[in-house]
Amino acid sequence: MAGGKLSARQKMINLMYLIFIAMLALNMSKEVLSAFGLMNEKLTKSNEAATVRNSQFFAGLEQQAQDNNLKYGPLRDQAAQISGYANAFNTYLTDLKSQMTAKVEDPTDYEIMDKGDFLDNSWFKGDKLKPEGEAFLAEIAKFRDGVGAVLATNPDMAGIAKDVADKFATDPVKNRDNNTMRWLDYHYKGFPLVASLTKMTQLQADVKTTESEVLSSMLAGKLKVEASLTNFEAIVVADKTAFFNGENFTGKIILGKKDNTLTADKVVVNGTELSKEAMKAGETFLDFPAGAVGERSVKGEFTFKEGGEDIVIPFESTYAVVPKPNSATISADKMNVVYRGVPNPMTISFAGVSDNNVSASAPGLSKTSGVGKYIMSPGTGKEVAINVTGTLPDGTKVSDRATFRIKDIPKPTGTFNGQQDSAKLPKSNVEIGKVGALLVDFDFNLPLTITSFTFKVPGQPSVNVSGNRLSSQAKSALRKARRGDNVQFINIKAKASGNAIKIKTVSPVIVELSN
Repeated sequence: MAGGKLSARQKMINLMYLIFIAMLALNMSKEVLSAFGLMNEKLTKSNEAATVRNSQFFAGLEQQAQDNNLKYGPLRDQAAQISGYANAFNTYLTDLKSQMTAKVEDPTDYEIMDKGDFLDNSWFKGDKLKPEGEAFLAEIAKFRDGVGAVLATNPDMAGIAKDVADKFATDPVKNRDNNTMRWLDYHYKGFPLVASLTKMTQLQADVKTTESEVLSSMLAGKLKVEASLTNFEAIVVADKTAFFNGENFTGKIILGKKDNTLTADKVVVNGTELSKEAMKAGETFLDFPAGAVGERSVKGEFTFKEGGEDIVIPFESTYAVVPKPNSATISADKMNVVYRGVPNPMTISFAGVSDNNVSASAPGLSKTSGVGKYIMSPGTGKEVAINVTGTLPDGTKVSDRATFRIKDIPKPTGTFNGQQDSAKLPKSNVEIGKVGALLVDFDFNLPLTITSFTFKVPGQPSVNVSGNRLSSQAKSALRKARRGDNVQFINIKAKASGNAIKIKTVSPVIVELSN
């Protein structure tokens, strides 16, 4: 187009071509800037949702640690360290993004964010980095190295630790011309403001993802450990606590976590391997001579296969062989403690002494029908002592005393439509569902009635509700929830039917909306 003598018409055509090409380049640049802006918006919304999920997850872990600090306390402490590093880095990035857009008239107009002056002037001075640029790299290192140090204490987290180290690495990189560049120059120098802003938001997304992965992996690891056979405890349960000389010892060995499908490969008791017939439905039955008068022991080991390896669980217990009745046998029929607020059935007897020659006394203790049957209704205090007196056939009096711990009714577990702790349900089911409470692993039949609770929808004010179903105000809040939101039932209050005893606050329930 530049060679030879051109007519006026050809010159006009050439000029139009140049204008057209310039317009295409301008439009494409605007489209790219807008694309970065839209990506930044989507990442920002995703980060907000991740923040809510991580907060809810940590709140649940905090509740678990309060209920059982020995088991979940160390896990909660590690999670708190990770969250601390994540929150500090996220706050720094948020402040930096605010500085980057402080002089932008309309932060939603991404087509005007085509200059990189802010970071170029703030971080770089020729070929050197300014203190602000060094500070940015230091914040990345603080998060990366801090999280890595916490994860280094847990071998199961090696994969996540490596991913964090790679994702937040700031080592020099090679450009497409195979030239080595500083990481900060390669990613931020000369880039449009909107591109750098989007990269900052992506860094925040990486921080949120790391926090989520660590929290979920920690809990999964804890559940795996809890399910391992190495946590089972073998317990010897004798049919009675003392035996006469000449009798056979009778009893059984059970596992602390009983499973009817669980069968040991081998069981050795007092040096003798038992037959397969002695092991049934997670129990091992014992039947051998009790031995001479005195204290005797039962010890041995279970052997199981797990992961191709032998897991050995040792056990040991003692029992007494006595020549004649000299102590009382006092046992709670359902538990080794007595509970305040409910009638505790008990069996009290003296070995070799008939029931009509046995008397027992204690505050709250009363005799009922049946041989050796009593009801204990403890009052105040932490312990109750039961005194027992027996009259032998020759008229001799024998006596004994036993002390039982008094416990309050345990903290109930929250339910929604019968599902404990958490559930995933359609919004319509939540609207008509019922909040409930269970006393898990509590051997007494004590029905509970829900009197009130607080309903929480993400982004909406909490609603206090009376009864066990959503009120109209709570239903209105529920209709504003979105698919995937976790709605919470907290501050659940319950009372025992026909019982004035105070019931502890019920544990919360979280329901994920499936539509």
